[in-house]
Amino acid sequence: MSSKSSSRDKKPWRFVTNHTQVLLCIARDADARLRDIALMVGITERAAQRIVSDLIEAGFVERQRVGRRNRYLVNKSAAMRHPAQYDHEIGELLDILSLDEAPHDRRSA
Repeated sequence: MSSKSSSRDKKPWRFVTNHTQVLLCIARDADARLRDIALMVGITERAAQRIVSDLIEAGFVERQRVGRRNRYLVNKSAAMRHPAQYDHEIGELLDILSLDEAPHDRRSA
């Protein structure tokens, strides 16, 4: 059996949630527009807006108004929400997911 997935093997779940994907987009580019975030994550602009609002409300992200645009800053010291990770900060997760490279720059080993 091949370790590579075929199109018929696709399942509706992913290892990294849309909330985490949006957080990664913001961490990579604080000036990203909701439209850009939605395209990168593969969700609607409205869904991106809802997720950003969730992240702001939970204290993971701060919104700053810069002229007519928003800038989003990640609070890397915010504690993770799941009981199994309460003693870890969101910055640790971002470090693990290597923000040094954009996804399209990664090379398979």
